Amino acid sequence: MHFRNRFLFLLALAAVVAILSLSLQFLHLIPLMPQKEDGISIRNHRRIMPDLLTELPVLDPIYEAYAYCNIPNSTEHSVEGHAPPDYKLLSVQVMIRHGDRYPLYAIPKTKRPAIDCILVPNREPSHQQLGSFIHHMSKADGSHMDSTLKSLPHYPSHTVCEMGELTQTGVVQHLHNGQVLRETYVDKHKLLPKDWTTKHVYIESTGKSRTLQSGLALLFTLLPEFDLKKIAVRHQWSTIFCSSSCDCPLRNYYLEEEQRRQYNLRIKDKRLEDTYIDMAKIVGIPTRQLRAANPIDSLLCHFCHNISFPCTQNGCINFEHFRVIKTHQLADERDRQEKKLYYKYSVLATHPFLNQTVTHMQQIAQGKSEGVFALYSAHDVTVSPVLNAMGLTEARFPRFAARIVFELWQGPNSSTEHFIRILYNGDDVTFQTSFCQSHNRWSNLPMCPFKHFVNFVQKDMFSILNSTNYYDACHRRIY
Repeated sequence: MHFRNRFLFLLALAAVVAILSLSLQFLHLIPLMPQKEDGISIRNHRRIMPDLLTELPVLDPIYEAYAYCNIPNSTEHSVEGHAPPDYKLLSVQVMIRHGDRYPLYAIPKTKRPAIDCILVPNREPSHQQLGSFIHHMSKADGSHMDSTLKSLPHYPSHTVCEMGELTQTGVVQHLHNGQVLRETYVDKHKLLPKDWTTKHVYIESTGKSRTLQSGLALLFTLLPEFDLKKIAVRHQWSTIFCSSSCDCPLRNYYLEEEQRRQYNLRIKDKRLEDTYIDMAKIVGIPTRQLRAANPIDSLLCHFCHNISFPCTQNGCINFEHFRVIKTHQLADERDRQEKKLYYKYSVLATHPFLNQTVTHMQQIAQGKSEGVFALYSAHDVTVSPVLNAMGLTEARFPRFAARIVFELWQGPNSSTEHFIRILYNGDDVTFQTSFCQSHNRWSNLPMCPFKHFVNFVQKDMFSILNSTNYYDACHRRIY
């Protein structure tokens, strides 16, 4: 009997240890796999391919909201720049979403979230270089910026946040991003020469202060001896970064069809409609007006900054209202993937940017360019289509300060042998892309051949539209 009791005790203890271990992994308090000092997995020397895009088997709306907030912390892992020692990193291109911002919409007849946009180094969240960033940027001029960007402030500085303005959290998020990328690409791989100039660094930003400021925060912690006079920041007028290749009638058609799909799904969701009706009564406005005010945008700001939801004399918007709307958003994302309308839109919307990325990498591979680092500071409506166009359907909707990284590598066997890695928020998602899913995961090649990416962008990505090139896909007739 004594032996049986001891056995049951040990069995129970083992179960507790297992649960505790899983919990610590879930909270990123211990690594998910053994790591060497250089970050390469001990158990798998051939390929580093952590799959961390779906940490929960069933998506929880509140967990997803926390992930979207992206509260800065020091526990985030990253596998950027990881490769076997005989591979050479040639180029890195990064697309980011701006950091945490003040809402773009206000809920009528309620108080705006009590957040100021003054940067205060001793206020959380903070970063060890926030004070230096404020001091440096207050004296910097934008002499090498395009004219549209010169009039924008280099960092947020309003005691009362303006609509859509970057917050201190947003600045800190990108100071952290820049530090992570510097440790990998500058300190470890020596990607940038010590005497780097504008020919080595290429930067684009949309004309919003939140994207410019996010880009500057990242560059401040990334670039050695950061000097704004040494970089040229180009204005990108299009939120989908299509530059001079924006003429695409069919893209607009699929966007309208996607918006119609969203509307049809919303009106079928009775719980969502009841929630909007209840919230509208609390606020004291018609339901249609509340819906048009996009309340989730403001509620997310309250949630991310731990501020109570708005109240009126009729009551308070509560946590359950928030949960219902977030639950519908997750259902909408699943329906969006099934219907493929957004995927078709994404292919047409992102081809100009992806084609520019391919062209730039080809020039690097051929030794015709020294532009080893490029940064595109953008929005969720930029990053999301890029993910979808590449077939990353399981990726989370872009959180604040999300980043997509494109790495170009030269293989050990030949100077003409090149490979690509795609990373999303520090996770290697290369072999989840549509152009590398079929690549033999157990071959001797630890990365995706660059030619797969080239063929995808130049031809294969248009197969869903029964076309082989961008112009024909954009202008073909819909019957």
